Amino acid sequence: MRRALCPVEALYVGQRSRAVLSCAVRGRVDAALLARAFDEVIAEHPTLRARIAPDGAGHAFELLAERPHLHLRSDVDTAHGDELNDPLPVGGPLVRATLASDPPDSPAQRHLLVISIDHACIDGHSAIALQNSVWDRYRALVEGEPPAPAREPGWPPPISSLLPPADEAATAEYLRARLAAVRSNPVDLVPYDGPGVGGRIEVRRLLLDAERTTALRAFARAAGVSVHGLISAALLSVARDRLGGDGPRVLGCLSPVDLRSRLVPPVPPTEMVAAVATHLHALPVEPDPEPVALARELTAHLREAIARGEHFQDMRITPEVPGHPALQAATVIATNMGAVPGPRLPHGLEITDVRLVPGREHYFPQAGRSPLMACVVSFDGRLAVELPHHTACFSAEFVRGFRDDLRAALSALPAAHELPA
Repeated sequence: MRRALCPVEALYVGQRSRAVLSCAVRGRVDAALLARAFDEVIAEHPTLRARIAPDGAGHAFELLAERPHLHLRSDVDTAHGDELNDPLPVGGPLVRATLASDPPDSPAQRHLLVISIDHACIDGHSAIALQNSVWDRYRALVEGEPPAPAREPGWPPPISSLLPPADEAATAEYLRARLAAVRSNPVDLVPYDGPGVGGRIEVRRLLLDAERTTALRAFARAAGVSVHGLISAALLSVARDRLGGDGPRVLGCLSPVDLRSRLVPPVPPTEMVAAVATHLHALPVEPDPEPVALARELTAHLREAIARGEHFQDMRITPEVPGHPALQAATVIATNMGAVPGPRLPHGLEITDVRLVPGREHYFPQAGRSPLMACVVSFDGRLAVELPHHTACFSAEFVRGFRDDLRAALSALPAAHELPA
């Protein structure tokens, strides 16, 4: 049983990107019941119990002979970093779940569930839905709830097959216009400072508490911008500082656009399929730019593009990216899942942290520069910006300083007494 990958999904075969979800809890966890919960959820989604196999000139999802199961380990403190650096190679399972636990006699009773999923079969929203579904199933098993009606598993159609009809000539013209724009306005990238060899994937994190997150949202509303626009402006401002020099530099911000809610009918996040387009905005950025003005431009540009339906065209031309990488060349990549609920646990378990971190298998330090990745998500009212990087490219010291400057830029915003007109 197999299903061919569409051209958009096929891009992930070479890209090897994935989402790494983690949930840290305190209390007693029944590992056997959690393993059963994971197995039952995986059984409902063919793409999560599949591998990527050759299919003529392309690739296909093909069911594994044995579906993935929950792995157990004992080192809670190192589990997240180890899982972030453990690849999901082509031909193997597309999902891996690991439960790291303190020894049974430990008074801390800490546990960390880490789920890694290949981006060929999910996006950020479905990855979060998968994590929450596993904990929902575990809670039901612990509390003795009757099982939900069995879901009839079937291959989900690729999102590219669900787009509204489009005129091929209009799409070709859109591609020509996009190529002309990126060729005439190439963006600057931040140079690497790492050693260029060795290294591993690490992540620096900016985490705001609930009060600070609420203040940032209130400031965005008062300024008439999105939180995504504010954070993207801050990211570009810090990146501009790293480039140095006087005068403006052309920087690019690559933003995701969720297609699920914009299709008719909408595609729920529980459908395990990649459903995201990207939007590139290249613009001149002065040294020390005015943050609200920059956020307003970024917010307006994205909203206007969506109003014109450009997200659908961007999805249609995505297969052209390997031949024209400038279509997605950006100084910063700012993914933003928005405000999402964290897992619901049974009585006696306490969540201490939830994270979503993007990862890749291939990094190219020999390129000398690349976009800076920032994954933004608010779990249960606390906003986090995750900054993953490979230390052969960007050193830990560089990204730590970037994170600290980003914190300073965001912290300064709600302190403003009045907003510029």
